[in-house]
Amino acid sequence: MTTLTVKDLLPEDGTRGTLAGRVWLPQANGPAVVAVRGDGVFDVTARFPTISALCEEDNPAKALSLTKGERIGDLDAIVANTAPDQRDRQKPWLLAPVDLQTLKAAGVTFAISMLERVIEERAKGNPASAEAIRKEVTRLIGDDLSKLKPGSDQAMHLKQVLIDQNAWSQYLEVGIGPDAEVFTKAPTLSSVGTGMDAGLHPKSTWNNPEPELVLFVSSRGKIVGGALGNDVNLRDFEGRSALLLSKAKDNNASCAIGPLLRLFDDSFTLDDARKLDISLNVKGTDGFVLDGHSSISKISRDPIDLVEQTIGKVHQYPDGFVLFLGTMFAPVKDRDAPGQGFTHKRDDIVTIAAPQLGKLVNRMRTSDECEPWTFGIGALMKNLAQRKLI
Repeated sequence: MTTLTVKDLLPEDGTRGTLAGRVWLPQANGPAVVAVRGDGVFDVTARFPTISALCEEDNPAKALSLTKGERIGDLDAIVANTAPDQRDRQKPWLLAPVDLQTLKAAGVTFAISMLERVIEERAKGNPASAEAIRKEVTRLIGDDLSKLKPGSDQAMHLKQVLIDQNAWSQYLEVGIGPDAEVFTKAPTLSSVGTGMDAGLHPKSTWNNPEPELVLFVSSRGKIVGGALGNDVNLRDFEGRSALLLSKAKDNNASCAIGPLLRLFDDSFTLDDARKLDISLNVKGTDGFVLDGHSSISKISRDPIDLVEQTIGKVHQYPDGFVLFLGTMFAPVKDRDAPGQGFTHKRDDIVTIAAPQLGKLVNRMRTSDECEPWTFGIGALMKNLAQRKLI
């Protein structure tokens, strides 16, 4: 991992927005909630013990702006100290900007990714079969379903046509049916942030990054801000069986969120988030380069609909949750042999970026090579209590 700088982190408008994050403080042997401002990084943990508590405020952006905090250093130095193999553990480093919230993800929310899931299912996890199946699926249902409203009469008619042709899929069910796919991505507190290694299961041979917008939602269902995310996916595991979804999605360091949480204010709103264009760049040590993008404006289900399908009278989240919105990115560029498509190799550098949210940068390693996750909810509560913050 190359040394990161502020340029590799901040949005294009710098610190104009209301930016929050988490930093590990060696002297406290624990995390701090921080405000990132033009004149430095400020510890606000005395006011907001967790990011979750900040998100519970009636107006989180205003509450953070009114909290002075204690300056702990320059953002440049903290960012540069974040990569695991370059870290001075006596100095602060960045963490993922999420703590007690449940980590949720919505799947199959874009037409193109829906088609790729159908292909994975039919290929049974074998990338060599994917190209022929891709042509067959496209012939049956087309490649532009962006105007098809999930749950509509038109969608239900298409469902019946596909059933009659023996081409229906469980992925089409959640892609164009009334109910969204929303699953738990990973355990609370297990996310990695920018500059850290992201993990792939060592037995996976067909996998890919998933560049996504991550919404931060309070326990009342209010969307308060956003960040970037990489919903790392194992196409071979999930393709073999949808019942392997948890193994395809939840492995050590396989949930990356960052670089910071941008709270909604006058400079960045939910409407701005709806129009985000998220770019993806993968650079391999073999010289391979993959570029892609995901436009939130092309999502099949509105973010509010996805949030409302996640929280309500039938499901509550007392500490709030974050929600990956899914991606339209579908990697079909061949990396090695023709027809084999894309899969990660060790030390790939993945950069997910959006002008309003900055850059999330991670190096890919197998999950057993990444830093073990050891600081869970119990450790956090004990640490905050020892510091007399709760």
